[in-house]
Amino acid sequence: MSDNVKVSIRNLYKIFGANPQAALKHVLDGMSKADLLKTNGHVLGLRDINADMREGEITVIMGLSGSGKSTLIRHLNRLIEPTSGEVGVDGEDVLAYGEEKLRDMRRQVMSMVFQKFALLPHRTVAENAGTTLGVRGVSKREYLAEADKWLDRVGLHGFGNHYPHQLSGGMQQRVGIARALTSNSPIMLMDEAFSALDPLIRTDMQDLLLELQKELHKTIIFITHDLDEALKLADHLVILKDGYVVQQGEPQHILLNPNDPYIEDFVSDINRARVLRVRSIMTPLDGQPVPPDAHGEVGYDDTLESMIARSGGDTSHRYIVMRDGQPAGTLDMTNLVKALVPRVASEAAARKY
Repeated sequence: MSDNVKVSIRNLYKIFGANPQAALKHVLDGMSKADLLKTNGHVLGLRDINADMREGEITVIMGLSGSGKSTLIRHLNRLIEPTSGEVGVDGEDVLAYGEEKLRDMRRQVMSMVFQKFALLPHRTVAENAGTTLGVRGVSKREYLAEADKWLDRVGLHGFGNHYPHQLSGGMQQRVGIARALTSNSPIMLMDEAFSALDPLIRTDMQDLLLELQKELHKTIIFITHDLDEALKLADHLVILKDGYVVQQGEPQHILLNPNDPYIEDFVSDINRARVLRVRSIMTPLDGQPVPPDAHGEVGYDDTLESMIARSGGDTSHRYIVMRDGQPAGTLDMTNLVKALVPRVASEAAARKY
């Protein structure tokens, strides 16, 4: 992972309607989305979005339908122009790009994987995967060779000469991912890329993406409405509601520390034992000696579910948490049990008694 900010969004607003600049003044004065539509006939798509996408990380933007997540991702490559605000890529103002530089960015810097695959039916799988290189002027022989390499990596060896209609939905989405990888773009935009797939295929695609990311370290901006998918994929999670950011941060932190009733509702039904990691609830050693009475060593990224199985549910156990071969902290099973209870439920119980 890197601390370098690859994509930066600052004070971004988007208003749809006949006179968005005039409507923006009302929004800046505090008018709500509902009132703007009722009194001005304009739709507030995004309100004051601020977020950083770091190099080599997967940033997941999630929210329910109408929250603004797809509108937001389309601002990054300027498929949609903002009403106000800034979009930076590698420290450059994308909104200042002319047509030629904008085309170059879309060809060289950003690739996009769509929910509906967007494959060309009259071209073979390999030709589809090599589309971006072909647009850049790379010879067909060269781009087909590169496309075949990435088709192999996504599990489509031998399918290069087939046509899209001969593939299943999951296989077609693998072609879409291979196309993005063949372009060798450092940034991948994925808009509900797995939402149209059956649950088992969707899980396979999530696993494939994580496997490739371990090696390639792309900067990925992934849109989803599914919290389980978001928690599985995200290094950084941005949750939208009605066009504004309700909460953002490391997914484990959000799950343990929801800052809004909307977020509390979102995370209330999550299987916390399966999602939460030891690192999120351990007590750092911070130079203190390793306790001599520990019941063994556990991994920094082990799930709480695996710890429950290991301890047999014995809450008296304590473990040494290891990171990169070195002791990093301790895990008390009593703290694990507390972490399994959603904060809002705990607070309600405390108020009752």
